[in-house]
This record gives sequence, structure tokens and C-alpha cells, in this order.
Amino acid sequence: MRREFSDPRPGWERIVEEQGLAFHRTSHPEHLTRPYWDESVHYVFEMDEVLALEETAEELHRMCLAAAEHIVAEGRYADLAIPDWCAPAIEASWRRRDPHVFGRFDLRYDGTGPAKMLEYNADTPTSLVETSIVQWYWLQDRYPGDDQWNSLHERLVDRWKEITPDLPTGPVHFAWTDMDETGEEVMTVAYLQETAAQAGLRTEAITMEDVGWDPVNRRFVDLSGRIVRTLCKLYPWEWAVADEFGPQAVAQQPAMTWIEPMWKMLLSNKALLAVLWELYPGHPNLLPAYLDGPRDLRSHIRKPLLGREGASMRIVAGGEVAETGGSYGAEGHVYQEFAALPEFGGQRPVLGVWIVHDEAAGLGIRETTGLITDDTSSFVPHRIAL
Repeated sequence: MRREFSDPRPGWERIVEEQGLAFHRTSHPEHLTRPYWDESVHYVFEMDEVLALEETAEELHRMCLAAAEHIVAEGRYADLAIPDWCAPAIEASWRRRDPHVFGRFDLRYDGTGPAKMLEYNADTPTSLVETSIVQWYWLQDRYPGDDQWNSLHERLVDRWKEITPDLPTGPVHFAWTDMDETGEEVMTVAYLQETAAQAGLRTEAITMEDVGWDPVNRRFVDLSGRIVRTLCKLYPWEWAVADEFGPQAVAQQPAMTWIEPMWKMLLSNKALLAVLWELYPGHPNLLPAYLDGPRDLRSHIRKPLLGREGASMRIVAGGEVAETGGSYGAEGHVYQEFAALPEFGGQRPVLGVWIVHDEAAGLGIRETTGLITDDTSSFVPHRIAL
């Protein structure tokens, strides 16, 4: 693994916007001089590294599924700050194995030692467009003789085809929230919708705010009054159950299919990190993590169980304390050993490894100069040297 410089393509801004990255300006803080999509640098991997990372990600995913089984079997919903009234529906969703499509691991990797799991974005992962589409076309334009760890598009289309027979009749509705003003979520959902359409599914786009409730038939409906039988949403389940119509959303299980399914609440919660360490203590791809405090960790990072975009985190290392702003944390925290991201040219990369169904499907890399990857980070492409 190494970091190299390369000349950006002339007119790269127009190119990436035409490919769906229309939010690369709006989703990045205006005061930053470095763009969100930065193709002036990229990472180069050897094939054996990629194969090892692929194996690691799939093993971590299997471990996470085992952790979900453990949480359900032991009834450990309180450790995840999941409301008691949701537990039966989550368990039923897990027992049915309601279909899941995708997720993204964030890993620490320096090119030498084993990759370490930082967290699992298992419910509403983003950076999909830039990983699947934009960096692939960059590779074709700049390094057409090389390869890339990137089968995301094909695997997404195939996964939709696999679950089609199990979906209710009618179109699949794809939803995002109006609360996102950057356009990132609508473009991510639009891309997911495109992959489903390529799989032969009928699709409809809608905002979560426009999903209505029919009190007579007791079903969710779209703006045309059609029943929403399958909903693929970029809207966290913890938000959905806390909404006014959260009880209806839970009660609709299993008559209505939600993607990602309700059981993903068990994996999108950072308490998962502590459960994994309990089940697999000393595993080379895990960092020690606890729910009751940092214990004997000399350096640690305190993460809110339901935090997003690096917000509300606190690092204690070498007698120093660093914190990020945010309003998360009322639900509780997990304390994970702090392992600083490696430095490459003054930047710290985090590897986002995508899972489609149960298989590793691609890699996206975000860089930051700070200790925590947040909304100031930049996305950089990668290639596999052949």
C-alpha cells in the first residue's frame, strides 16, 4: 500500500458531476481548500493485499452476524439502548433473516500489520457513488491497464435479482430525507434505485417526509396513494422508531419489506464493538472495546453508540484529550482502544470496505489530517498495480 501523486484530469469537476457526484461541492465545508473528490493523489495496492483485506472483511462480517445472534439470544438490547418495545420485532426480523443488501466497514490499515475494525456502517452507509462509479471511471481514464477493488455495481444488481422473488408485489420505493441539504443522500438513493432498475425491478423515488399513513387500511402510502410494500431508505432505523409513526413502522413487519431490515439495528450500533471483543477477545482484526468504561486501556476513544460523521467523539491519548462537536451520546457510549490512523504524506486514510449481501465488494478511501474521519475528509481513488 502506497500513496502516489497524479495529475487531475482536465475538467474533472464536470466529469464527476456528470457521473453522479453532484454533491462534491455542497457536502464539503466551504472553508476547506482541498476538494472532497481529490484525484491529485491515489493509493496503490498489490493484489495479495487486496485479497487479504477481502478475506478480513468477510470474516468480520461473519463475526458480526454471530454477534447479532448472541445479542438476540441473550436479549442484550439494553446494552444497545434499543427500546424494549422494539425488541420483539427485531428478533422476529432476525429469525426470518429479512433480506439485507449492503454495508461498509471502516478499517485501519497501514500496509503492514493486520487491518483493524473501527466500526460497521451497516444500515445507512454513504460514499457509494464515489466508490462504485466515480473512481472506476477515473481508473479507466488514467490507468486503464491496472485493476481496482470494485465489483460494487455488479454485485448490487445481482443482489437485487436474488431477493426479487421474496419481495412483495408493486414497485420498490427508494427514500431519502429532506433534512439532508447537500444532495448526497438523494444521489446515493438514486444510484441504488438505478441498480435495482437494472435488475428488472419497478422503482419509485420518494422522500421519507412524503411517505404517508393510511389510517383506514393501516398501511404506508406514497403521494399517489399507492401502498408502499418495499422501502429502501437511507434513513437510520433509530430515527425511524423514534418518529411519530415509528410504532406503525415496527407493526408493519413483516408485511412490508424494509431495506436495510430492522435487524440491522444490531450491527449499526457501536455497542457491537464491545460485543465483538467479548466474543472474540484478542482477535487480530479487532480493537479492545468496552461498554462500562475504558478499563485498563492506556489510550482510548469514546464513541456514542449512535453517532454519525465522527461527531461527539472524545480521544484520550498520551495525557492529551481531543473532542469533536456534536449532540450524540445521550444513548450511551462505547470505549475502544485508540489506534491512530497511519500517516501517508501527512494524511490519514481510513479504508471503507463494502459488503454486498455477505461478500466483500469494493474499497473507498477517505483521508483527513486529523485524528477522526469526519465531514472534512476527502475521498481519494485507488488502483491495483498489475
